[in-house]
Amino acid sequence: MSRNDARLTSEFCLRVPVIRTERLLVRSHRVMDAERWHEIQSSPHVRQHTAWPQLTRRAAVRQLRARTRQTQLTRVNDVLALAIETDGELVGEITLQLRSLTTATRCLEISWVIHPAHQGRGIAYEALLPVLVQVRANVETLLLVAVVHPANTASVALARKLGLQPLEGTADRTVFVGRNRVR
Repeated sequence: MSRNDARLTSEFCLRVPVIRTERLLVRSHRVMDAERWHEIQSSPHVRQHTAWPQLTRRAAVRQLRARTRQTQLTRVNDVLALAIETDGELVGEITLQLRSLTTATRCLEISWVIHPAHQGRGIAYEALLPVLVQVRANVETLLLVAVVHPANTASVALARKLGLQPLEGTADRTVFVGRNRVR
């Protein structure tokens, strides 16, 4: 990574949007979601498809506090953490991580996680679509990347539904790549 690739730029800044859909609110994380965040983060069903370590309740609260500050992308490796809420309850998260800032190679990694009790209802897709519309409207020449566990068939299907194409990965992950277009 070049020095210029990592520096703050006035032409690039993506902040946490507040998005409402028919069923969902996509927003910044809140410390008051700590109990629910720990429940999501420590779920064996969620963790089997992520690289997340098992966290104590206290460590999960620290992690959530850090996420409350992850509200904009301006530098390489910045993370934008978005809470997904339905009926006043935290049900998941979308994260965007800036991997490259140079306009010609600008790359954003997207990921999502949904509480097991809310999976299979189209929540991730409903939340991701308007987020990706915001990205498309505010970021030029962007490549989107999602790293998905191949056994997570729902996330594999979602990546494809978002228009991302699989690249060869390793046995423990599948990498999907696509241009900054939303279907």
